[in-house]
Amino acid sequence: MKKSFFYPILFMSLLTAIFTFILAFMEFGTAEKVEQNLALELQKKILYVFDIPYDSSASTESINKLFSDKITRDGDLFTYTEGGQIMGYAFPASGPGLWGGIEMYVGISEDYNTLLGLAITDQNETPGLGGRIGDEEFLGQFRNLDVSGSTQGNYIIYRPAPGGNTDAVTGATLTSKSVSKLLNEDIQAFLAERKGD
Repeated sequence: MKKSFFYPILFMSLLTAIFTFILAFMEFGTAEKVEQNLALELQKKILYVFDIPYDSSASTESINKLFSDKITRDGDLFTYTEGGQIMGYAFPASGPGLWGGIEMYVGISEDYNTLLGLAITDQNETPGLGGRIGDEEFLGQFRNLDVSGSTQGNYIIYRPAPGGNTDAVTGATLTSKSVSKLLNEDIQAFLAERKGD
């Protein structure tokens, strides 16, 4: 039997079926937990965008409560409310990077004059170079950034260019250009939609 031509095919087919079943079972068994973790991670990113402090070791329930007390969601748009007053909005922005797509949420004040913060939700840029767009050193520049005087959709301008308001990531020129391009385009589109321009 072992010298038969069909034995290796039968053996490999059986082995493949067993492992496929195990993987499918594991995926099905963990799907709900994975979805909960992704939702929690998004909540943390939105809280970061609005600079709402929370304990990183806090329970899922306490983060959920903090989020639901201050944030409302309408599709992809998040609204931050404090004491019944709207403080700002967070909207998605995305575009191509050097090696793949870059996805983020951008927070803007209720009067649309100030960027409140920025959080990267997905990126595939080179670790240690373009991947540093997810570091606090880069993201911190967008905290309370005045964009009221921006013209022709130039909200993000890297120094030392005239009117520069942020710094690019050193050694990651193309990734930095991608970030400013997608931010400028998506901020402009968001404001045009909100203001009815």
